[in-house]
Amino acid sequence: MADQSDKKSFKKLGARHKARRRAVDLLFEAEARDIDPADLLSERVSLSVREESVAPVSPYTRVLVEGVADDLDRVDGTIESYLSQDWTLPRLPAVDRAILRVAVWELFHANDVPPVVAVDEAVELAKELSTDDSPSFINGVLGQVVQVAPQVRAAAAATRSTVADDEK
Repeated sequence: MADQSDKKSFKKLGARHKARRRAVDLLFEAEARDIDPADLLSERVSLSVREESVAPVSPYTRVLVEGVADDLDRVDGTIESYLSQDWTLPRLPAVDRAILRVAVWELFHANDVPPVVAVDEAVELAKELSTDDSPSFINGVLGQVVQVAPQVRAAAAATRSTVADDEK
């Protein structure tokens, strides 16, 4: 019978966890290089086709990076609105910005990801990739974003419905 540590190890090896981690890596790199995340993603997809040594980019990584890139202003605005008055988005560690961006995008747009999973995955990534204080900080910010996520999802669904009706 597997104990809790085995379950955590298995979870960390899950395809979605790996996809989130790769998305965080790509968003971090794009920001460090000051290039569009979608352009970097396209570059990596092409490189993975040409070079066997470069791991293929998973479909969910693509969804996350493209989603964050397309909705970056709203995602960043949301994050900033839930930071304490002493913090600004540029002041956060770059890896924390990338983790928060992925999690907020998932909370707003990934209907197949329960909010608790998006938050838990972000906290796990912070434990793996960032400072000792980052997991609790990210959990606190996302705990507030979770409160508004249902309204954002409902508004997005209503907009999609209206657009679909207009196209008929």
